[in-house]
Amino acid sequence: MHKLLNDAPGEEIFLLGNDAIARGAIEAGVAFASTYPGTPSSEISLALYQVSQESDLYFEYSTNEKVALEVASAAANCGLRTMCMMKHVGLNVAADPLMTLAYVGVTGGLVILTADDPAMFSSQNEQDNRYYAKLAGLPMLEPSSVAEAKEMTAHAFELSEKLKTPVLLRTTTRINHSSGVVTLGKLPRPKTKGAFKKDPFNLVTVPAVSRRLHVSLLEKLERALILSEESDYNRIEGNGPWGVVCNGVGYSYVADAIQDLNISDQTSVLRVGFSHPLPEKRIKAFLKGCEKVLVVEEGEPVLEEGIKALAQEAGLTLTIRGKAPDLFSRLYEYDPAEVRQHLGTYFGVAVPAPAKVDLSGVPEIPQRPPNLCAGCSHRATFYAVKQAAKAVETIYPTDIGCYTLGLLPPLSMADFLICMGSSVSSSCGFAQATDSKVISFIGDSTFFHSGITGLVNAVFNNHNLTLVILDNGTTAMTGHQPNPGVEMAAHGRGTAHRRVSIESVVRGVGVEHVTVIKPYKVKKSIAAIQAALDFEGVSVIISEETCTLYARGLKQLKKKAFRVSDRCVNHRDCINEIACPAFYLHGERPQINANACVGCALCAQICPENAILPLKSSA
Repeated sequence: MHKLLNDAPGEEIFLLGNDAIARGAIEAGVAFASTYPGTPSSEISLALYQVSQESDLYFEYSTNEKVALEVASAAANCGLRTMCMMKHVGLNVAADPLMTLAYVGVTGGLVILTADDPAMFSSQNEQDNRYYAKLAGLPMLEPSSVAEAKEMTAHAFELSEKLKTPVLLRTTTRINHSSGVVTLGKLPRPKTKGAFKKDPFNLVTVPAVSRRLHVSLLEKLERALILSEESDYNRIEGNGPWGVVCNGVGYSYVADAIQDLNISDQTSVLRVGFSHPLPEKRIKAFLKGCEKVLVVEEGEPVLEEGIKALAQEAGLTLTIRGKAPDLFSRLYEYDPAEVRQHLGTYFGVAVPAPAKVDLSGVPEIPQRPPNLCAGCSHRATFYAVKQAAKAVETIYPTDIGCYTLGLLPPLSMADFLICMGSSVSSSCGFAQATDSKVISFIGDSTFFHSGITGLVNAVFNNHNLTLVILDNGTTAMTGHQPNPGVEMAAHGRGTAHRRVSIESVVRGVGVEHVTVIKPYKVKKSIAAIQAALDFEGVSVIISEETCTLYARGLKQLKKKAFRVSDRCVNHRDCINEIACPAFYLHGERPQINANACVGCALCAQICPENAILPLKSSA
């Protein structure tokens, strides 16, 4: 039995933040869940997917976030408690349905999890999705701890049904990926089948209907404001003259800092957990009791600007600061030491220097920059493309996935990236605007997510480009989730799904030159890519090879390590051309770590002396 199905109310267990969120949804009676995986939210999806194998929960990995939200909107309007999960930039993809779904509303609870990524641990930007709550006019909740994440998730469903509107649950990486003690609640029997009540003049958003629905949305926001004022998630602690307003994980840092600085009798803290709409009366009352206020919030000055506006309305002239060159930055994550230092500086309190830790004798931690795995098929594809295109001037638009690491030398196979699917669409622009040969890269999951429309555009406008689809049989970067191109039955994941052939899709949209390669067959791959590059118009190369880590997990990897024999004369093509992490230098000569080598034989095929041989072979 999955640990999140443990029906033991009152029991305390240690959970990852994302698992706690999943448990909160289960305790709320979630019946329907949809997602496109994206760090830092991916483990929520994995947990609910696993739970769905042992329960009546319906779960799906949708094609992209827009589809996930549209699927969820239908389920929620049939009365089912529904959850839709994505990372912060995923909400950009889902923004189109989000804005109008706010008008339409829901009948069953719909919680939309948006996981922000301050410091961009695995993202292309660190946008602050609190603005989406304001933009869409939707309630937003923000947990400050792992335990609260579970409780707040369950509450979000109740809030959604009370207001008949979707509720945004915003987390950040530090909440998603921290672990904490969670007290289990009861597991209800979810309602798994609903009914759709036809009401086209409230559910079909033609302009005449939407004009009325916008009025209704503003009325819901007024009711949400009342609930925000009453919410226990918006609370004041202490009654000192120094005020601190905070949200999310910043609340935990503030609490620690106040204790460390010994200023609890001089401070009062307003923790904002129901962050949109802001509890206006509570904030004004809080400000009236303060001499000065510091706002602690990662990301943009959303709270700070709202609080300053409310202070102006109330005729208050106290100092309110947050983002400033001498205080908090709009960049990256905060940490406890940073918050402690700024609190001390702002309120004129000496900050004790932390005790120095004796690190003598402790070896320096080796650096581990991101790299493609040993034997990664993407490395072989990049090498083949580079060899095929070495005589021409090239531009390499790339996309979001493991293969983005192709930007690193010596591969250096990435020149432009803005978002999921942009490789194909931007290639159209590069092909039209320059005389360079444009070769773009996109993964299988990303192709289904948002690459198809760009390819249709390329065909329709007859752009001269080559698209390389890196089909490694899984959504590798976020943890090996399935995508529409995966043969689910072959991987022991049931037969309810039907595989969509990438080659059929590509041919179906009108691409005339389509070639499937096996990238570990280097010479054949180079020849096929050269033919594609010579084609005038849109050509597509589909590079098929299962992700090495995924194949290992499925027990499909037939590992046969290689070694460097005495034939080696130290040309180092193996290191300088492909930089597989299984290689290392022993003295001045290349060697292969047999434990890391997976036997892909790429290096053996490019060695000019044929000096790389299977481990058991003799020189």
